[in-house]
Amino acid sequence: MPEPFEPEGAISSAGMGGAMDLATSEGETLEKTPGGPQGTGPTGKPRSLWSDAWHDLRRNPVFIISGLVILFLVFISLWPSLIASESPLKCDLAKAQQGSQSGHPFGFDGQGCDVYTRTVYGARTSVTVGVCATLGVALLGSVLGGLAGFFGGVWDAILSRITDVFFAIPVILGGLVLLSVVTSNTVWPVIGFMVLLGWPQISRIARGSVITAKQNDYVQAARALGASNSRMLLRHITPNAVAPVIVVATIALGTYIALEATLSYLGVGLKPPSVSWGIDISAASPYVRNAPHALLWPSGALAVTVLAFIMLGDAVRDALDPKLR
Repeated sequence: MPEPFEPEGAISSAGMGGAMDLATSEGETLEKTPGGPQGTGPTGKPRSLWSDAWHDLRRNPVFIISGLVILFLVFISLWPSLIASESPLKCDLAKAQQGSQSGHPFGFDGQGCDVYTRTVYGARTSVTVGVCATLGVALLGSVLGGLAGFFGGVWDAILSRITDVFFAIPVILGGLVLLSVVTSNTVWPVIGFMVLLGWPQISRIARGSVITAKQNDYVQAARALGASNSRMLLRHITPNAVAPVIVVATIALGTYIALEATLSYLGVGLKPPSVSWGIDISAASPYVRNAPHALLWPSGALAVTVLAFIMLGDAVRDALDPKLR
């Protein structure tokens, strides 16, 4: 007949301390773990969405390469004279369409202007237009879309219909019509046009994000505790709804740079004596057989710039998308 099971004997056979020794050893193991469980910080505290995103971005080669390219573009936009000593408006017709020479690595365009200098100074226009247009679009679209998504009702219906109207306007055709009557030779009319036609996309994204965020439990709890609408928007909804807006705005920045070059190429964007890659591409197109370098260098700079911002936006999107974790 088998002997009866004795709990005290089983505990004593585990060694002095029994289960207490096992619990102590497990506690020591957890304390010795420097990083804690996966997805937590050094003390085991869960990381936020932004810290997780930055952790992933630092290890993403696409983000690193595109970030270095963008930093270089910002640098030459702020201080172009450090790498281009001549003026972009200095031209010599005697050197028109000539190739690379000492001190002029990119050659000369059809007016005898140094292609290298104009390519460097053209980055300032593109970065200025892209950054200012993106900030304006993100700010206007986020405010209108966020308010529509939060309050709903008549305000949401009116904004949705206005958004549909702006979506129906072709961008290039709208630029040809609106900018053709503008006589200003600065970048601000172009930026204003981009903001005017670009905010509906951000508005729809912000509206959807706010509608999703305001249905969460913490927002409902804040409402039940008597939090005001402004407090819920600023403290609870905006930090959790802004990520999709940042992703779309980052990708759109490269699109706005390409749009500025397109409008300048068509003659309704920036106009001489302004320095722009679109103006240089337009001026070099008739001489592409005799002086292809005058077309290739500004075109290449434009392509690299747009690609860098699109790659940056893709990297940010992957880092902020919880579904990819």
